[in-house]
Amino acid sequence: MSTITIAPLPPSAKHAPPPAHQETTAGSYFVTNYPPFNFWKPEFVPELLAAIEQPPRAGVPLGLYTHIPFCRKRCHFCYFKVYTDKDSSEIKDYIDAVLKEFALYAAKPFVAGRKPKFIYFGGGTPSYLSSDQLKHLTDGMKRLLPWDAAEEVTFEAEPGTLTDHKLRAIRELGVTRLSLGIEHFDDHILEINGRAHRSKEIARAYSYAREIGFPQINIDLIAGMVEETEDKWKEAVAKALALQPDSLTVYQMEVPYNTGIYQQMKAQGKLVAPVADWETKRRWVDYAFREFEKVGYAVNSTSTVVRDASKVKFLYREGLFSGADLLSVGVASFGHINGVHYQNQADFAPYLDKVHAGELPIFRAYPTQPDERYIREFMLMLKLGANSRSQFAAKFGTDPLEQFAAPLALLKDWGCLTVDGDRIVLTRDALLQVDRLLMEFFKPEHRTSRHV
Repeated sequence: MSTITIAPLPPSAKHAPPPAHQETTAGSYFVTNYPPFNFWKPEFVPELLAAIEQPPRAGVPLGLYTHIPFCRKRCHFCYFKVYTDKDSSEIKDYIDAVLKEFALYAAKPFVAGRKPKFIYFGGGTPSYLSSDQLKHLTDGMKRLLPWDAAEEVTFEAEPGTLTDHKLRAIRELGVTRLSLGIEHFDDHILEINGRAHRSKEIARAYSYAREIGFPQINIDLIAGMVEETEDKWKEAVAKALALQPDSLTVYQMEVPYNTGIYQQMKAQGKLVAPVADWETKRRWVDYAFREFEKVGYAVNSTSTVVRDASKVKFLYREGLFSGADLLSVGVASFGHINGVHYQNQADFAPYLDKVHAGELPIFRAYPTQPDERYIREFMLMLKLGANSRSQFAAKFGTDPLEQFAAPLALLKDWGCLTVDGDRIVLTRDALLQVDRLLMEFFKPEHRTSRHV
């Protein structure tokens, strides 16, 4: 490949990114898809229905996502579609609806006998389901879309829902990565932020999960929760490190509009959330990364460290970022099929009504254009820290340094990235605030979202 030089900015250009606002205010800040969700519309649903009638694109892997929207209680910072008031009959009805939705898709040409490469159970709390409910769900899925070619099966769990019996049942389902939503080890912080579990449940669940041999155990922490302090954060990192997880995910606390924290802010007439500011959160994430790096872990994204990069993979994340087909089922779930984004009905009753009527419960969709797919994949993959010029040029036909000349020149001038031969590499500081930098890649008509 010929060498391409990023053109320098004019002398008037700033040599640092625009200053970020430091306080945490309400809103969703992290880039998880493109174009932004507010451009997905009900009038585009026919495009999705047409896409599932087409054969799959050559070489594109298939992933499955199943949304389990049930929880023991709703965390004050939670913005996902969850329910804490459903009884066993309603849960059974939901599981049966999910299986019926899978059956509707499995018969479509875009599946064409494909087997999923990666599978993800998210929520909500998948581990809220009983062992029998989980077996009923997964047995039905396997009959429709066999798992024998799946390289990764991820299962989110809340420590307080995990008995030894249930952990063994989850392992026997074929789960390869157990992701424990620990968030913190301090009981007061867990309580005041609305978490259902406590530290003793963390210790018991982790110990038995390790004992029965899950190939990968990931633990989650959240930097900047309500009443977090410097000392408490360092203690949390030390306790996470003592567990020696296969991977650690550290999120920076945000306060979307549909959270309990925001509702309290609104009632009190406050504009600033009662959580750490963005500079502090980034510093705390960096502290966690560096503590884990001291004992041999490697940073492999804006939010994760892994103990052994040759063994620990995140196929769901990589597939989601790189344009895989994601067959996503359940209330409010997001998917992507043959170049078309979609989201299901966002409420329980409308979702069930659609499925029981024999219809796909799709609420809105967005058919992506080739340039939008390039933007989406380049941005999301950049969240892993570096991109390969040759890989993107081979897939999309143009070198990223040509396709994104202006934003890459800007980020380079700001000191946020370097170009080293084939690799476009973010600095550590840029990686920790990458979401606010990614809007530079957006098409002008899509620059409507807020980023820190």
